[in-house]
Amino acid sequence: MTVSALQAGQPFPDVTTPKWGGGSVELGKPKDGHDWKLVVVYRGKHCPLCTKYLQTLNEVAPTLGEIGVDVVAVSADSAERAADQLAEVQPAYEVGYDLSVEQMRAMGLYISSPRNGMNAERPFAEPGLFVINGDGRVQIVDISNVPFARPDPHKILMGVKFLRNLEGEFPINGSYA
Repeated sequence: MTVSALQAGQPFPDVTTPKWGGGSVELGKPKDGHDWKLVVVYRGKHCPLCTKYLQTLNEVAPTLGEIGVDVVAVSADSAERAADQLAEVQPAYEVGYDLSVEQMRAMGLYISSPRNGMNAERPFAEPGLFVINGDGRVQIVDISNVPFARPDPHKILMGVKFLRNLEGEFPINGSYA
């Protein structure tokens, strides 16, 4: 399988999913006065590393909000499976669920199938992290094919603070054409 990853500087695709707690969430669109967005794609309920990652995201989400960055996490899990995992996480940010294979592909994510002994109900996305800037472009992208190779949310917070303090004076890394 070939993954066609989103490139730095590209517009983030239009992806909307149901939102845990009701309604829907547009993954790449900041809201509530924020002008940037952090999108964290996690594997789902079957992944204990994801639960820990989402709990760590709780630690940085308020500070990200203070600097104008809206935070959302999303998985391919059903509403029921998402609710089970999120009861343990108690997220301080919005969470989407029911991510489709087409939406995963649009974001350039690695996709895995449930395997013997794995408590997953359907194909799921491997981890992805995207920071979308005020122009709707991918400022930071990190896509992995395993749950243990993803950036520490505290490091993302540090980097985003740095970028936000430059007020648009810093180019999008990796966008040389």
